[in-house]
Amino acid sequence: MEKKVKLKIRKGDHVVVIAGDSKGTKGKVLEVIVDKNRAIVEGANMVSKHTKPNAATPNGGIVKKEAAIHISNLMLVDAKGKPTRVGRAKNKAGKLVRIAKTTGEEIK
Repeated sequence: MEKKVKLKIRKGDHVVVIAGDSKGTKGKVLEVIVDKNRAIVEGANMVSKHTKPNAATPNGGIVKKEAAIHISNLMLVDAKGKPTRVGRAKNKAGKLVRIAKTTGEEIK
């Protein structure tokens, strides 16, 4: 049985790829696949998918689309555009929120 880990990256976050073929690519997280610890990032890890003809694509052909990247290869980008690690702390209202380790600011 695998242990469930709290992921620090969520859908809609801006991240930078820190390892792999797409290293240095910045983009928005489109989807997080929690059970596989992976995320799909806009414009990163592009793969060619061969499609059969259908109503949407009458001729079929090769379509470029984003593939999932492991969460460990992503790093959150703070408000200033710098990569940062993610911590958790309580805000003034007593709610647990994510904070940027570099600046200490709350991540929205």
